[in-house]
Amino acid sequence: MSQLFRPGANTFAKASVIAGLGVALGLGGILNNIERTSYVTDVNVPKDQPVMFTHKHHVSGVGMDCRYCHSSVEVSSSAGIPSTEVCMGCHSQIWSEAPILEPVRESWRSGRSIQWNRVHDLPGYVYFNHSIHVTKGMGCQTCHGQVDKMPMVWKENTLLMEWCLDCHRAPEKYIRPKDQVFNMEYKPAANQAELGAKLVAEYKVRKLTDCSICHR
Repeated sequence: MSQLFRPGANTFAKASVIAGLGVALGLGGILNNIERTSYVTDVNVPKDQPVMFTHKHHVSGVGMDCRYCHSSVEVSSSAGIPSTEVCMGCHSQIWSEAPILEPVRESWRSGRSIQWNRVHDLPGYVYFNHSIHVTKGMGCQTCHGQVDKMPMVWKENTLLMEWCLDCHRAPEKYIRPKDQVFNMEYKPAANQAELGAKLVAEYKVRKLTDCSICHR
């Protein structure tokens, strides 16, 4: 019986397997990097909203505290979205005829809620509780960035699992005194490592990295 494959076929087969593995690994690396681009994560991409609400004006300009609008952030898993009633508490008297605020007035007249577009939208399989982070000394700015400088809000961080785990493994790098949680001008202390370790012990912060903590 004649030989079906030449002696060099073994070399070709091995080279093909190696090349195939190389291509697979290369594609995996490309996809992994694409997942971290702003095209996928929406980092630094401002979100259009039905009302041109500017945090920069309300926080830096007017001096409003985060909790005025996000009233449930200290007691609930959700920070809360301000109701039309909250908006109209001020805008029934200030800028009450401004055309840009007509969607707010229409919501007030009709009783239909404004459909805001989510900026920080976690997948359904991820559980996150705002209250526990806030009451343990994690500042709004740490996750959301300098919201007080954003005319339109964008996502400052990827919210990928590796980003969350960085803090869960070493909370002392990010923790701050509880009375500074809502201070958007707060800067980490020069002795953050020392202060952080002290606060972690004082606030009884645990380094929670089990899957079930966030995936329930």
